Amino acid sequence: MLILNRRPGSAILIDGGIRIVVLSVDSGGVRLGIEAPQGITILREEIVAAVAEENRRANAAAQAERWRRKDSTPPTAS
Repeated sequence: MLILNRRPGSAILIDGGIRIVVLSVDSGGVRLGIEAPQGITILREEIVAAVAEENRRANAAAQAERWRRKDSTPPTAS
């Protein structure tokens, strides 16, 4: 991990045409601006984690429903 000290207006350039600009700094945190080529996806980590957790819960619920249906299927005549 690269750790840098930057002031408002300072920028960091990352390979691939990504530019991160420090917009402001205050006691509440840091505001960053990110410029990237159109084909680059930028996601906040906490959103990715929340979506992944929701997907895990949905998958568990779907598996439980499949088990419930499997157990409640009437026996077939042989």
